[in-house]
Amino acid sequence: MNTGRVSLWTLFTLFLRIGSTAFGGFMALISVVESNVVERRKWLTHEEMLDGVSLATVLPGPVAVNTIAYVGHRLRGTPGALVCTIGVILPSFLLMLALSAAYLTWGQIPVVSKLFMGFIPAVTAIILVAAWNMGRKTIKGVYEALISLIAAALMVWHSSFAVSLSIIAISGVVGWLIFREKPAAGSSKPDGEAKSQSRLHSVAAAPLALTVPFWSVNATMQLKLLMTFGGMSLFLFGGGYVFIPLIQHTVVESNGWLTQQEFVDAIAMSQIMPGPIVLSTVFIGYKVAGFLGALAATIGIFLPAGILMIIATHVLNRIKQSALIKAVLRGIRPAVIGMIISAVITVGMTAQHHWVSLLIFAAALLAQLKFKIDVVWVIPTAGLIGLILY
Repeated sequence: MNTGRVSLWTLFTLFLRIGSTAFGGFMALISVVESNVVERRKWLTHEEMLDGVSLATVLPGPVAVNTIAYVGHRLRGTPGALVCTIGVILPSFLLMLALSAAYLTWGQIPVVSKLFMGFIPAVTAIILVAAWNMGRKTIKGVYEALISLIAAALMVWHSSFAVSLSIIAISGVVGWLIFREKPAAGSSKPDGEAKSQSRLHSVAAAPLALTVPFWSVNATMQLKLLMTFGGMSLFLFGGGYVFIPLIQHTVVESNGWLTQQEFVDAIAMSQIMPGPIVLSTVFIGYKVAGFLGALAATIGIFLPAGILMIIATHVLNRIKQSALIKAVLRGIRPAVIGMIISAVITVGMTAQHHWVSLLIFAAALLAQLKFKIDVVWVIPTAGLIGLILY
């Protein structure tokens, strides 16, 4: 690892760039982070990155944002986690805020379908390159390859939180059974391992109209938004799409903050943003309580899960030198690679069946593997090609 002392400003500007261009879902965002942080800058190893994805998968909250909090914490502690998370969310927050204001004023959503059609094949190539780079460093034998292939097949068959969690848990057990060290009879554990094991045991113990002014101050409603979305964030397992029914029940049926049509349009707008789909909270908060409402809802959806991720990262850093944890992680890492490979297939299947899609996919692969072009340039270029050629 070659971090030196990465400045908080460097981290913020890097993740601001990433957050401005990371279209295509959480796995695409993770792949862009891996390309920038691991491949180009060598700030983390592939194994450390995979550990973060594994941890984010089993904890509540948006997987990609949790992974970014993990990366920031690994590099600069809690301040690093904070600036990386703010940097990656800020572009989408501002774009979503602008679209929300336009929609609630004029009732229109900008048409960007051709632009998005160009993103998809490029995103597929980016995820494939990330899986290749991680896999060639992590998959060292037949067992790892089998774990990876089985995980990919299961995720293609049925992508859900339950399946993801089962893959992580079972591959961890398999790793412990296959890769654990077999101590010689009568041998004692080294001091460092004994301490790690001790730590492990201790850890176990309305109509379309702008009804609310932009700078509206309604402290009661803004606090309610913060608490409502903060509570929901702790039940956000398995990605934003799994979370849609819970948000719908809360904001449409229980509180009546949005009409059904407004909710559907909010989800549609969040899908054309470079950030996570849960940024539909910006629209909801803005509709109910203006800019401060949007801010409160966004803080609520990310903050509690982010705090939990930082705590879990700190614990993982303390116990990962344990022989038991090493074996478990050696089983989990190839499973995560398999899950990333499955994302190549599922994202690729959504691309347009058109020669332009193949052209963009091949060009994106060449740009990364041959010319080492930063992916933050690959995605917008692909969008422009799609806009022109589709």
